[in-house]
Amino acid sequence: MRKSTTLKVDLRSDTVTQPTPAMLEAMMAAPLGDDVFADDPSVNALQEKIAALLGFEGALFMPTGTQSNLCAILAHCQRGDEYIVGQFAHCYRWEGGGGAVFGSVQPQPLNHQADGTLALAEIEAAIKPDDAHFARTRLLALENTLGGKLLPFDYVRQATELAQSRGLTRHLDGARLFNAAVAQAAQTGGDIFSEARRITQCFDSVSVCFSKGLGAPVGSALCGSRELLARAHRIRKMAGGGMRQSGMLAAAASYALDHHVTRLALDHALARRLAEGLSGIPGLAVEPPQTNILFVDLVGEAKARSKELIPYLAARGILVTGLYRLRFVTHLDVDSAGIERTLAALHEFFAA
Repeated sequence: MRKSTTLKVDLRSDTVTQPTPAMLEAMMAAPLGDDVFADDPSVNALQEKIAALLGFEGALFMPTGTQSNLCAILAHCQRGDEYIVGQFAHCYRWEGGGGAVFGSVQPQPLNHQADGTLALAEIEAAIKPDDAHFARTRLLALENTLGGKLLPFDYVRQATELAQSRGLTRHLDGARLFNAAVAQAAQTGGDIFSEARRITQCFDSVSVCFSKGLGAPVGSALCGSRELLARAHRIRKMAGGGMRQSGMLAAAASYALDHHVTRLALDHALARRLAEGLSGIPGLAVEPPQTNILFVDLVGEAKARSKELIPYLAARGILVTGLYRLRFVTHLDVDSAGIERTLAALHEFFAA
């Protein structure tokens, strides 16, 4: 972790991390081939590693999580099909409507409950009858974590069992899967990788991102059956995702899996420290974080000063996103000194 006492404290997202020196060494040492010909050894090793780790037949390395989710949706669904998804799921709200644009697959969004779940009764009610008037319901897509919230495992199991019983396939956007596994392991006392596998084995496919909490510069993997991945591979090609000597990127992801998973607990602890430090400031409504994402709402007089806050923090080398609702994301490149700097700046701003 780089010290933030002299550098900026970038809390905008966990996508902003830079490769560590050891990760860069692994990237430079990676043996390379041509992944379009399926002979890049570093890509093949990563795909085998993440598939085995999560209990799938195989995996497909992708440039981005957006492309991974897109390939999954289009591999599960055909034109005229639909997938059930949450209103604030990334693959519905923040991925450009790719399933609808590129595949003519209709999303059926549902409202989230306070804990991030979709009500089981609403999932069941959204499944369409086999009738020419309706799109064919084919897929349930969940996200874990969702906005930093861990979906309760009992819920995940019940929702995916419901989907399976109604003939739906099941996809998990696990962009922050390992954050979820760390939080779940803290609850159960279990092993982080075992908890990750417990989650993923409820699904037919899982997209895992390496460039968020795990700190790799680029890349995601889609895990699933060989049959599903064959369809996804064709879609990846059409979407421009066939990379050549991509083993350098895969090596970074492999390094992250080996070295950056258990340390996610530190990010969660820093998010809790930030929440505790902000909880006494009048005008701030702090939502206790479950993982590495903290939301803070500005209310009352504090809300009236919201447009001044982001520039004030930026002038002090602290970057956050939001306006009336602030989002802080802790990650590999944020340390305790950076959190204390952030707290000091916020206390100064609201004391003025």
